[in-house]
Amino acid sequence: MEQVEPRTSWTFVTNHARILAMVLRDPEVRLRDLADGCGLTERAAGAIVGDLENAGYLTRVRHGRRNHYEVTPGTLFRHPAEGHHEVANLLHLLVGLGPPAGDRPPSLRR
Repeated sequence: MEQVEPRTSWTFVTNHARILAMVLRDPEVRLRDLADGCGLTERAAGAIVGDLENAGYLTRVRHGRRNHYEVTPGTLFRHPAEGHHEVANLLHLLVGLGPPAGDRPPSLRR
């Protein structure tokens, strides 16, 4: 029997979910920081923000020279297998896996 090499390029959490969690953690996060946090280019991070905004998971409002992002409450997963569950449950788990509590905004500290 031939041995198959393991695939190492996949992860459980997508960059879309990572970006939503980063926005939940810091609604004023810069696109550059989103890109760095996901290991992406700013252009790729911007495309993901656009995907999330177009799909209704995220809103973006310009405040002077900065963007203010907000995760839309009550949104559901896109895939039918999970479609009856809110994305917020996963996002709160991911936020908890982020930086230590002292580095998080007070609203997310537990």
